[in-house]
Amino acid sequence: MKVIVTGGAGFIGSAVVRALLERHGAQVAVLDNMTYAANPLTLSAYQQHPGFVFYQRDICDAEAVRAAFAEFQPNAIVHLAAESHVDRSIDRPAQFISTNVVGTQVLLDASLAYWKELTDARKNTFRFIHVSTDEVYGALGDTGAFTETAPYAPRSPYSASKAASDHLAQAWRHTFGLPTIVTNCSNNYGPYQFPEKLIPLMILRGLAGQPMPVYGQGRNVRDWLYVDDHAEALCLVLSKGKIGEMYLIGGESQRRNLDVVTAIAGLLNEMVPQRAPHQRFISFVEDRPGHDHRYAIDPSKIKRELGWRPQISFEQGLRQTVRWYLDNRAWWEPIVSKTYRLERLGTAS
Repeated sequence: MKVIVTGGAGFIGSAVVRALLERHGAQVAVLDNMTYAANPLTLSAYQQHPGFVFYQRDICDAEAVRAAFAEFQPNAIVHLAAESHVDRSIDRPAQFISTNVVGTQVLLDASLAYWKELTDARKNTFRFIHVSTDEVYGALGDTGAFTETAPYAPRSPYSASKAASDHLAQAWRHTFGLPTIVTNCSNNYGPYQFPEKLIPLMILRGLAGQPMPVYGQGRNVRDWLYVDDHAEALCLVLSKGKIGEMYLIGGESQRRNLDVVTAIAGLLNEMVPQRAPHQRFISFVEDRPGHDHRYAIDPSKIKRELGWRPQISFEQGLRQTVRWYLDNRAWWEPIVSKTYRLERLGTAS
């Protein structure tokens, strides 16, 4: 298997690269534009790996994408390249439309042109996996969970751009026959996540003795999925998923944001007792504009049809994540000193 992973130097993308190289024996080409959220250290261990190729390319650059396809000759595409932070989409929605919508269209066109030139045998095994989010379905009330038949109702610039890209992937299959599969996941967490997201941001702010800000009253609920579990699910979709299907991938670990931050404080008390109690750093700030109340995924379909289920509990995964950030300062300290100083984004002011 020869797989192009777009956005492979990012958080989820790098987990997929590790899974493909280390556990599934694939050859992998990463196609990544190395924007602020990509860190060269994330994939440094594979620079000399015989099955690894890296292309620094913008998915909006059609010629550069086509050249990578022609050189690497992939059997599959796992498309993860995206602008992904809701707060940043509030500040700069145009960038999200460019990367997530136009970039996906460019990638689909390049994939279609490449696929059409393959032999019949290679056409039959080619796959385009489009990786998306549960946020395309909007917000839930206090009960229920999203399924593959839930109506789309995106409510932020980020989720709207991802909803558009989902529809494009499906349209390229219906209209042109490109063998696409769409996946939608719940909130990912784990090592190598850029610290603008809730869990790493709270870890690093608590570690620095800074306020750990919680939006509103912290009652918003997310369904948490450990990133390595997600990567394994995507590898399974790649090998066994049915063309044209959608698969929802969730960790079945719903938690209120306040409960997540409180759990992080408790782990920091244990691992960095010098600053304990870290709960004293928890503070409440004005809510995010348009903040969706609750997301939750029902992963019954992928469990039933492909045999996947999450292996890492939230408590185990959160402990591993906090420990990783404490042990890998060389990865995140340059980010905090040069790129992102743990400040709040997306106030719509």
